[in-house]
Amino acid sequence: MIRVILLTLCMITLQAAAALPIIGEFTRDMQRHDGFIPFYYDQSKDKIYLELTTLDDELLFQTSLPRGIGSNDIGLDRGQLGDTRLVKFSRFGNKVLLRQLNTRFRADSNNPAEQQSIEEAFAHSVIAGFEVVASNKDGVLIDYTPYLFSDVHGVVKRLKDTKQGTFEVDAARSGVVLARSKGFIKNSELEALVTFTAKDKPGEYMQQVAPDANSVSVHMHHSFVALPEAGYQPRAFHPYSGYWKFSYFDYASAINEPMEKKYIIRHRLAKKDPAAKQSEAVEPIVYYLDPGIPEPVLSALRDGASWWNEAFSSIGYTNAFQVKMLPEDADPMDVRYNVIQWVHRATRGWSYGASVVDPRTGELIKGHVTLGSLRVRQDYLIALGLTSPFTDNESATDSQVEMALARIRQLSAHEVGHTLGIAHNFAASENNRASVMDYPHPLIKLENGKLSLEGAYESGIGEWDKHAIAYGYQDYTHASEDAGLAQQIESAKQQKLPYKTDVDTRAHFEASGSGHMWDNGGDPISAFEEISAIREIALAQLGMDTIREGQGLSAIEDVLVPIYLLHRYQLSALAKQIGGLQYEYEIKSSAQDVSGQQIIDGETQKKAIKQLLEATSANYLRIPDNLFQLITPTIFGDDITREHFKGRMGRMFDPVSAAEAAAAYAFSLLLAPERLNRLSWQRHQRRDVPDISNLMDRIFDLHWYQEKQPDYGLKARLQLVALNAVVDAANSEKLAPEVRLAMKASLKKFSNWLSSKSRHPAKGVLSGYFEQYWQTGEWPMKFDAKPLPPGSPI
Repeated sequence: MIRVILLTLCMITLQAAAALPIIGEFTRDMQRHDGFIPFYYDQSKDKIYLELTTLDDELLFQTSLPRGIGSNDIGLDRGQLGDTRLVKFSRFGNKVLLRQLNTRFRADSNNPAEQQSIEEAFAHSVIAGFEVVASNKDGVLIDYTPYLFSDVHGVVKRLKDTKQGTFEVDAARSGVVLARSKGFIKNSELEALVTFTAKDKPGEYMQQVAPDANSVSVHMHHSFVALPEAGYQPRAFHPYSGYWKFSYFDYASAINEPMEKKYIIRHRLAKKDPAAKQSEAVEPIVYYLDPGIPEPVLSALRDGASWWNEAFSSIGYTNAFQVKMLPEDADPMDVRYNVIQWVHRATRGWSYGASVVDPRTGELIKGHVTLGSLRVRQDYLIALGLTSPFTDNESATDSQVEMALARIRQLSAHEVGHTLGIAHNFAASENNRASVMDYPHPLIKLENGKLSLEGAYESGIGEWDKHAIAYGYQDYTHASEDAGLAQQIESAKQQKLPYKTDVDTRAHFEASGSGHMWDNGGDPISAFEEISAIREIALAQLGMDTIREGQGLSAIEDVLVPIYLLHRYQLSALAKQIGGLQYEYEIKSSAQDVSGQQIIDGETQKKAIKQLLEATSANYLRIPDNLFQLITPTIFGDDITREHFKGRMGRMFDPVSAAEAAAAYAFSLLLAPERLNRLSWQRHQRRDVPDISNLMDRIFDLHWYQEKQPDYGLKARLQLVALNAVVDAANSEKLAPEVRLAMKASLKKFSNWLSSKSRHPAKGVLSGYFEQYWQTGEWPMKFDAKPLPPGSPI
């Protein structure tokens, strides 16, 4: 009986297979496109069919977003790359499944059984399934259209995560973009216009950029790419190399060897003549510029990107790195082209250096730079605020434009650096701006009481960048590579090139006393003094000369914001001295002396506290009266934007809330729980480090105990900002218990002073609030301070 059933099932399966049309017949009236994976387009049904002749072969699958939504806050930009996946098409009866292979867990072994054990231990992922619609002796045909019209890029999740509403794909309003669907020998490119419709009310950002926020259409691009040719040699990762890490876990490793194999991400590059001191590359690294970039920005971007050729020349290459215009018939999404794209958004935002990377080896296949078009305008705005140049109708702004273009050159080099595999180096600004991979703040000079923009941004590749290129791209024989790389690391150490990247810098509460974003100088104390002096002069100059003829007076606020907050990032560098550490990325090595980590000395920490608290004072945060008088409410025809201060006085510019926002930001840096926990511990290691009670006393002394402090109409608000910040910090669940106890003791001391000695007009109310606080732990006067306008990216 069982045999009969099995035989019947086999016959049904064979009959079903035999019933499939022949590919040639099925596609008779369709357009054929040859290439890596041949495909057919059925115009009558707007469908794409793939012809698969090499099932179960590994290949790369890359998704991208050729046309985005145009909002930095949503983060779905033109040219955005999605995941790079190692995949294979496999047939299961009447279906073909697209499987993403697991490359993170492996067995680098010649033993098939050992490799099979890994296959069986860790799951792969089936990311799509297709019905076979036709076949022949060479392969099968599948209808790829439903997957091409799907949300492979994760747009729905991104819109939900950014609170823009719940959206879903509407296939009826989606279609194949045939002009951007092409076949090549080693890659096939498919593209669709995919429409997403709202199931509920769209969010604010979507309403700002979409003509109909209930329906937004983007382009989705799918790339199938042949695996790179054999011969790429992965290069070992070192924490001081300057590169991002590519890694996987090798379960075939010997017991006494690490399982995690770490390599750097880099392009393939080799000399035509390895023995020559200078040689051309077998195949140079070429980056192509978006032809939609306007001048003079286009030339600036070309210049900045081209700086990298100097670094390659320093390791013996001739014209190994080139920058060209993208050919007219080329598609920037084509994985054969490294591209620099110019991306427009409704608001200024980040630029990116993304890459297509072989998930097996870490080989960089395609670099894709995305540069936000509004960044250059922000630098120009800052330059205007620093100089107030419009003294008459003939005033030129050549130096201000040049500062903005100097920044865009540096930005181009920076993002291209990422697509060469190189990570940020935020310590470069402490060492004569030794890398384009830092986030640079304009270096403004104070000369005879006047501000100069000359040299605001560095020009050219730095010494750290040359080190990184030498580590990643210098030619070695296989036998000499380990020794050569070790020598390169030792050479950089001897040059005292500092290096700190994102893990030690991004979070404002981290401990690293070096490596900061948007800062200048090796000494945060003196650098803060310098930026404060520059800020004071620039604020004093702001006024009628800051805006062009014909602009409304309210436009002065646009320029005021970045100048008023000119100190914000140097303030962050200052805060990291408090409870901070000095350390490097070190490994155990017989060739190097190990310095370990050291607590920043107490005198430096005390100076940093003094300066940081100064930045919360009314004297520091006041706006000159003559300037305030000029800033009218935003005139009819202009808009109040996210770039303005959020006030509590209606349309009138609110100088008190501006001070509130700036002070609250400073306190958020100073009173970060992680910082307070470190400070408390460090006090037990070094007696010169200030303790928690001393820090609290200094806060209350500045804002409360010294009752004759300058007012400027700000004092009352700043008092409450300071008190609210201390109470918030004391209530944080992240505080160590002994630190919370010390914080509560300082608050008790303050509440006793308030009850017994204070002449504050709200003394009785505040005393009552403290009674409630001690009983319930809830602070009745809690309020959310006004946020700062966007800072990064400056």
